[in-house]
Amino acid sequence: MKEKTGWRSPRLDEEVTVVRWGEIGIPILMFPTAGGDAEEIERFLVIDTLAPFLEQGRIKVYSCDSVAGKVMLAGEGSPEHRMRMINRFQRFVGQELVPAIRADCQDDSIGIIAAGSSIGAFNALAALCRYPDVFTAALCMSGTYDLRRFLKAGVTEDLYFSSPVHYLPDLEGPPLERLRQRFVLLASGRGRAEDIDESWRVAKLLDEKSVPNRMDDWGEKWHHDWPTWRNMLVRYVDELVPAAASDDAATAGA
Repeated sequence: MKEKTGWRSPRLDEEVTVVRWGEIGIPILMFPTAGGDAEEIERFLVIDTLAPFLEQGRIKVYSCDSVAGKVMLAGEGSPEHRMRMINRFQRFVGQELVPAIRADCQDDSIGIIAAGSSIGAFNALAALCRYPDVFTAALCMSGTYDLRRFLKAGVTEDLYFSSPVHYLPDLEGPPLERLRQRFVLLASGRGRAEDIDESWRVAKLLDEKSVPNRMDDWGEKWHHDWPTWRNMLVRYVDELVPAAASDDAATAGA
């Protein structure tokens, strides 16, 4: 049920670990939190929470190391270097990880759902907005979407083209039309360490560009922590991957 692999990424110039759980079903790429690795979601019981969906063959779950997040969290190098790594990480996702997932699913055109919490939510939103031909939906939980407060610097070209809150207002033409065929599900609590205003800001930006989205307020008892995200996943995976849709992927990637 679990398979661990990895390779040296030419875009990141380092080894990256990728893990898959499940055998068949709709692929979900779940990004770790800022400093997390590919197996973070297993340690924090997310895979146990999703076990019924995995056992039913409705989903396959993939995760990879949060390379750019670790660089940002550690304050490695200059702010410009950290922004450059964010851009490179997204290129790794689109140009290396996505082809690997599709090869594993034995389907060169299968759509992928992006998901994540905190910085993982930023990565999920960025993956969908940057690669709408690949990702069909983004599940963004308790997201942190404006990274300038971590970088403490102005917006370079690398950050601009990596950060949906910066480039979405200017997005036009075919990329925007394709994005308008996708769906973003935003969710946040209002408890300890949550900043629900960040999610509402993204919802407003998406509304202004006519990108389908929904923002769910989970209230004050839900904190910025794994129990919140596990509960969100049970509800939203069931919504995003109905049994009928998973039947279409039943032969993908045994």
